[in-house]
Amino acid sequence: MKHFTWLVGLGWLWGNFCGIFMASAKEYDVVIYGGTSSAVVAAVQTKKMGHSVIIVSPDKHLGGLSSAGLGYTDSGNTATIGGLAREFYRRIYAEYQKPESWRWQKMETFTSHGQGTKAMLHEDRTMWIFEPHMALRVFENWVKEMEIPVVRPVLLDRESGVEKVDGRIRSIRTLDGQCFRGKMFIDATYEGDLMAAAGVSYHVGREANSQYGETWNGNQVGVLHHSHWFSMPISPYNIPGDAASGKVRYVDDSLPGVRGEGDSRIQAYCYRLCMTDCPENRIPFARPENYDPADYELLRRVLAAGWREVFHKFDRIPNHKTDTNNHGPFSSDFIGRNYDYPEASYERRAEILKEHENYQRGLLYFLANDPGVPEDVRQAMSRWGLAKDEFQDNAGWPHQIYVREARRMVGRYVVTEHDCFGKEPHSAQGNPAGSVGMGSYTLDSHNVRRYVQENGFVQNEGDIGVHPKSPYVIDYHALVPRAEECENLLVPVCVSSSHIAFGSIRMEPVFMILGQSAATAACLALENNLSAGDVPYEKLSRQLLEDGQILSLPKKR
Repeated sequence: MKHFTWLVGLGWLWGNFCGIFMASAKEYDVVIYGGTSSAVVAAVQTKKMGHSVIIVSPDKHLGGLSSAGLGYTDSGNTATIGGLAREFYRRIYAEYQKPESWRWQKMETFTSHGQGTKAMLHEDRTMWIFEPHMALRVFENWVKEMEIPVVRPVLLDRESGVEKVDGRIRSIRTLDGQCFRGKMFIDATYEGDLMAAAGVSYHVGREANSQYGETWNGNQVGVLHHSHWFSMPISPYNIPGDAASGKVRYVDDSLPGVRGEGDSRIQAYCYRLCMTDCPENRIPFARPENYDPADYELLRRVLAAGWREVFHKFDRIPNHKTDTNNHGPFSSDFIGRNYDYPEASYERRAEILKEHENYQRGLLYFLANDPGVPEDVRQAMSRWGLAKDEFQDNAGWPHQIYVREARRMVGRYVVTEHDCFGKEPHSAQGNPAGSVGMGSYTLDSHNVRRYVQENGFVQNEGDIGVHPKSPYVIDYHALVPRAEECENLLVPVCVSSSHIAFGSIRMEPVFMILGQSAATAACLALENNLSAGDVPYEKLSRQLLEDGQILSLPKKR
């Protein structure tokens, strides 16, 4: 806390001096705020188009979730993934052709099948399942090869660090006092901090179904998908069946509500852990500070009732490791504990991240050691641990939490489930321009809360998994703020979309696709002295196609 206060104070002092030197500060054609996969791809595309660019990253490590444990790629239909996004997966493939990349396993023994595709496609020279350190290596080598400057880790001054003149961002300033001038800006963060600080409209939470005429948005009480719900009657009370005894932890006080009504809740976060059952590379699960087995009482009851899907989402990646994700009614998702994260101060966000880490570390220790956990689960869990050779500067723990959803821009066009299902848009969505990429993954939301049903048993709510009939297009105007709000900003991650549409868009390959498209639009706006929203779609689509983007798929006969 003291360090954070000192850092803020230093940023204030430097901010006062910064204006004096602004006239001599270097100006870039494109300034990208963010360290995600989308940020890296946007920077590469900008450089390829002959423009100057800088990445101003709040993160120490580049790549976002792609290098922070999400190696079991949510690829969907890989035919929709082109351009620099596909090049990333080809670079991953090339790294795994090196014998030294297979330290704990022979390549021919790795036969995993991913989320819609084989792990390794030799005929296409792409690899869709990979270790965190391998993705980090690819991103770092990419920016080095392209000679892209990266300033990190630095945090945007969200209070007064965005200078706007006549509806355009002129510069941004970070808390340590550094100033970055630019002609065009891209917010490629998971949180949308630059977008918000620039005065652009956004939404947090679930819109009511009535807002855009949707079905799968808002409160989803009674909808049970993905097996992430209590399929057996489990009491939420300290003394089972006795409401007067009070509720066990992590069950909220909300009423079931009405399906389809809007709220400010967001889907749960977790760390995507890279674990291993290779003894030589395993860090055993230690008892964390402030560990309290009462935190996991609901899980104990679920296991006692016979549930045994604990290891279902220990998805295999190379070298006897996993991309471990949430699965089941009580798992690694810290349901309901992230509501304030999108708009929280940096200090509060740090607290939320620590709370999530402590929860997941405690969960691991509980499953491996608690006498209330069935012996077969304890024995199986004890064979696992964090991988020693991943996240080595953080003792095997990922450096980035899975921000599945934070702010979402309300831009010139709002992508909704109508777009995902190939239906006519609702009038409230705004004006479309044309495709700048495609999505294909399931409309996928994790749970947002855990409440008590009218029958007295606990239930999760908010988990949705609805498949689009075919890949769908993402409109250019979903990357662009409203004209009156900002003319030189593009937003390829916190895109303008409804909660449930974002559940499909929010996949790492799509963020890379949209990062390339946003950078292309920024460059064309510069070259033609236009605002971002006024770039002619014909010119934009022509450039995107030349650079390998997939804007549509042939219709099936």
